[in-house]
Amino acid sequence: MWAEAAGKSRDDERKKKRYRATALTVSSLIGLLGIAAIAGWLLEVEVIVSVVPDFPAMAFNTALCFILSGFALAGSVSTRRRFNIAASVFAAGVIAITLIRFSEIIALGRTSHLVDRLLTNLLVSQEFSDLIGGGMGPNTALIFLIGNVALFATLNWKDERAPLVQELTSYVAITLGMIAFAAYITSAEHGYRWGPYAAMALHTSIGMMVFGGGLLASAWWRQPQGGASVPLWIPGVICFTGLLADLYTPLGVANGILYVPLVLTALWFGNRKAPLFFAFVCTILILLGFFAVSHPDDILWQEIANRTVTIAMLWLIAYLVHHYMRNSASLETERIRFSSLVRNTPDAVITMDERGVISSFNPAAEQMFGYTPAEALGKNIKMLMPEPYHSEHDGYLSRYRQTGEERIIGTTRMVSGRRKNGAAFPLDLSVSVVPTGGSRTFVGIVRDISERIRQEERLKTMVGQLEAYTADLERSNQDLDEFAYIASHDLKEPLRGLHNHSRFLLEDYEQQLDEDGVRRLNRLVRLSQRMEKLVNDLLYFSRIGRQQLAVKRTDINLVVKDVVGTLEVFLEERNAQVTTDGELPEVVCDATRLTEVFRNLVTNAVKYNDKAEPLVTIGYLDHYRGKDGSEASDVFFVRDNGKGIAPEFYEDIFRIFKRLEKSQDSDDGTGAGLTFVRKIIARHNGEIWLESELGTGTTFYFTLGSKREDQNAAA
Repeated sequence: MWAEAAGKSRDDERKKKRYRATALTVSSLIGLLGIAAIAGWLLEVEVIVSVVPDFPAMAFNTALCFILSGFALAGSVSTRRRFNIAASVFAAGVIAITLIRFSEIIALGRTSHLVDRLLTNLLVSQEFSDLIGGGMGPNTALIFLIGNVALFATLNWKDERAPLVQELTSYVAITLGMIAFAAYITSAEHGYRWGPYAAMALHTSIGMMVFGGGLLASAWWRQPQGGASVPLWIPGVICFTGLLADLYTPLGVANGILYVPLVLTALWFGNRKAPLFFAFVCTILILLGFFAVSHPDDILWQEIANRTVTIAMLWLIAYLVHHYMRNSASLETERIRFSSLVRNTPDAVITMDERGVISSFNPAAEQMFGYTPAEALGKNIKMLMPEPYHSEHDGYLSRYRQTGEERIIGTTRMVSGRRKNGAAFPLDLSVSVVPTGGSRTFVGIVRDISERIRQEERLKTMVGQLEAYTADLERSNQDLDEFAYIASHDLKEPLRGLHNHSRFLLEDYEQQLDEDGVRRLNRLVRLSQRMEKLVNDLLYFSRIGRQQLAVKRTDINLVVKDVVGTLEVFLEERNAQVTTDGELPEVVCDATRLTEVFRNLVTNAVKYNDKAEPLVTIGYLDHYRGKDGSEASDVFFVRDNGKGIAPEFYEDIFRIFKRLEKSQDSDDGTGAGLTFVRKIIARHNGEIWLESELGTGTTFYFTLGSKREDQNAAA
């Protein structure tokens, strides 16, 4: 694709250089023509001004316009802004001269040449000026006017349509110049003299044809894609021949036939509007051919009808050619787009005919199979297949041609391919049929799935490992269940025995034991009780992770109210108070488990509080932003005014049976409460964290069903 784009860019640059050289050459020629004519005026050499005796002469202002137009044309193909500005000034000068000339013709009549006379009287003797006479003809003024207006518009009108207007103007200029030149050859004065006004000189007509060619080259320099692949002299010869035939055949019968090739030459032009432009030029030629000669009254209406039909047919042909070029351009665009897609797709795209001969081989196919296009094109497709596909392929194609049976066409199937080095590899193949005239073309889209097969093998291995891990986990859970059974029965039985026997000894033999013996027995009772609590907490922790949650919509206000009610005695003994900060929402949760979360957090907040009046606040935040920049939504919090926790212990407090210090009732706790809290919140797909300040208090935050952004869950 890049190579094609680079090649097209180089072709455009070569065309631009060629068109620019042509425009500069034309500007030099018409400039020299104008200088020569002015020199003829100043030196009073009649042969230079008139070329042929008794022929119309080139007016002084016409020669001046040739010089100015040459400078304007040269500046129009420059990339420098100051040259473009100068070209605009020169073109504006020509426009002013021609507009003044048309004003003279309209206001003062055919014999008035004020501007021309003013210039010649200043520079040339009266006798020579009277000898030459004449002035700028209206046809000459028209060509200069439209040509320089087109140049001025192209230089200053930043629109892609400006070069098209200039191109159309160039055709008109060439045509009008050619008509005048042909009229001199055929002695048809109406071709170079419009009405009773001044005529276009012979060398002026030649200059006008050259000027029109320069305008066309300048337009194509700005849009190289609009240039024609046919030489410009071909439509020029057609115009010339058509006009001659038009002037010398009765009823203008031949002109319609001869102008058709002119319209058809538009097929070689890059501009899709070229056939319409040529149809316009042909219309002008036909009309001028009609008015250039006299017509007897008895055949006048026949010729008018003939030319009307001719013009209509030419426009019909032009429209058909235009429609064809538009469709061809659309097809070419689609072809380029499809070619770009095929060349850049990661899948191999291969086309073949009904005999299995490869007709296209894209870069992905080169990379996949290892063959270059030169090695693959024209070869049978089975060269890319290992056995048994290699031997079976020709038989399949033969059966398909005979019966039309489609076995793989229209489907995607996994087959094997063979690289140039003989290595076989798996691939996905999709084949479709494209009718092409009386035959069919098969398009195969091939995808190398070697990596996918390797991934599938690795996935199978991982699935096997996962199944083994699942089996191990099931065995581990079963062992855990067995342990829970043993711990709840066999382990707790001797603990109860120790506890009971210790109590019996105290009850029966307390009077016989000394103070140290009683103290030790009491210690033994307390330790056995604590041991039983530890076993119970351990069993409960194992069940939290395996039991299903009984989730339902729950009013947290009622949960907090229930927690405060059950802890009423505990709170009164410690002169503690629990408050809520605003209204708490309803959430979907396991109400029993969440009650345990709030109970543990409130209990810890009161137990480990050094204030005379412990205060615990429970609240809810729609949006939370932490000191570390983390954010969360729908956050609950439990805040106390206790001692606070040092940052290095933020994780330790969540470890099972880990306590930073003993509470006032140290025998009542095992240090597993916060472990249960974290586990329950994790089961709700939430997260718990804290912020604390020593001597001020601690705030525990937690979510249910969401995580903090930029933070990992502490589950």
